[in-house]
Parts: sequence; C-alpha cells; structure tokens
Amino acid sequence: MLHYAVVFFVIALIAALFGFGGIAAGAAGIAQLLFVLFIVLAVASFVIGLFRR
Repeated sequence: MLHYAVVFFVIALIAALFGFGGIAAGAAGIAQLLFVLFIVLAVASFVIGLFRR
C-alpha cells in the first residue's frame, strides 16, 4: 500500500511539472489517503501484535 502511495505521489509531481493541476491535485489526494491508511493499518498491526504476546 505504501508503494501505491509513492507511485501516486510521483504521478502528482510529474503532472504538476507539466502543468496539469487538476490531475496533480487528484493524484496527491489519493497518495495522501493511501499514506494515512497505511499508517493506521501499521499502528493497528503493531498494537495487535503487542497484545498477542
């Protein structure tokens, strides 16, 4: 999932470089959403792993 966040971030950077503001904003929004989802799932996995021991 983190891989996809980075891919969308790179797409946003390239789109912004070429002047496609709408596409860049959309890709950046998707990248941000995927990154936050990754962080939430990583923290949840860590907490669950602590309680299983």
